[in-house]
Amino acid sequence: MAHRRGGRLQLRARDRTVVAYDVEFNSAAHYPAPGVIDLAVMAEAQGFEAYWKGESNSTDPLVLLSGIATRTRTLKLGTAIYHFFGRSPVQLGIQAATLQDLSGGRLLLGLGAANKNIAGWHGATFDRPLRRAREYIEIVRRVARGERVEYRGEIYHTGSGFKLAWTPRYPEFPIYLAGLGPQMTRLAGRIADGVVINMATPAKIREIAQRVRAAAAEAGRDPRQISIIVKARVSLHPDRAIARSRLRQVLTFYNLADYYGEMLIELGFEPYVTAVREGYRRGGFKAAMAEVRDEYMDQVPMIAATSIEEVRERLAPYIEAGADRLVIPYVPCTEDVVGDAMAFLRAWGGERVGRTISIPQGAG
Repeated sequence: MAHRRGGRLQLRARDRTVVAYDVEFNSAAHYPAPGVIDLAVMAEAQGFEAYWKGESNSTDPLVLLSGIATRTRTLKLGTAIYHFFGRSPVQLGIQAATLQDLSGGRLLLGLGAANKNIAGWHGATFDRPLRRAREYIEIVRRVARGERVEYRGEIYHTGSGFKLAWTPRYPEFPIYLAGLGPQMTRLAGRIADGVVINMATPAKIREIAQRVRAAAAEAGRDPRQISIIVKARVSLHPDRAIARSRLRQVLTFYNLADYYGEMLIELGFEPYVTAVREGYRRGGFKAAMAEVRDEYMDQVPMIAATSIEEVRERLAPYIEAGADRLVIPYVPCTEDVVGDAMAFLRAWGGERVGRTISIPQGAG
């Protein structure tokens, strides 16, 4: 059995497991940047431990996290994920050290290999993701610690004598690696502080967690110190059909994406994935979305809930599978995306719903 305390789930004492609940505002809708900062302030007040932001063609994670850092005190600031192609590892090391100083050491840096499409946006070639991850993480760590860096790898070269012009106040921070497949998740166990898992069922999460921690042990690391970070998208509305509407859009996207679609097929959802892809070939995205069945949505990390109690109940299997941080990308059901997300945060706060939340000056 379990009970909630603040933003964490406290399991039975014999389980010795504490799970952090985090939040993200990025999925299926454009959240305006000032609104995201207001939401992050409210999330901190309602007990969430971290705010995460991913990188694609939406707003930039570190820009938003810097704004959030100035308006919050304890909320951790996560990237899930920043990819390797948007900036050099030296530049990201500088950015990470800067945000660490600005926030008082609250950065959680999630990195990943992304895909061919995203690499192409930056004029890069998607290749050798394992080697790229290893070199990139090594350089970022050394730069952000303020070390002198002269790195000549198989992919990345830093030239001679790079060193930050100041001594970082918070030189150490966790770096997580996004992964689903065997090789990348083993690498996460060997070199990273944890793994970020997106769109995986509890059974898949259990498999990944075991593999990551086994790889950590093989590398002489303490597997108990390796974090298993899991994303599970949530929509909340008294009408379940409305709660499903935007989630259906997100799940359609993942079915059409090559890598995630193939993973869903491997997980046993081939008839559903095939129906969605055939719908797309027949009539485009709307036809594909019409093929997403409710029973399919209920088996993947897409929680269309009518109450906050249901949200918590349906997150429990991910915790039991090994997650120690749960990131909830909230997917709004209405056009007022900020208001919708604020309603979710108030509901999450439970007993604090009736309390006036003080928003620092400047909130919209």
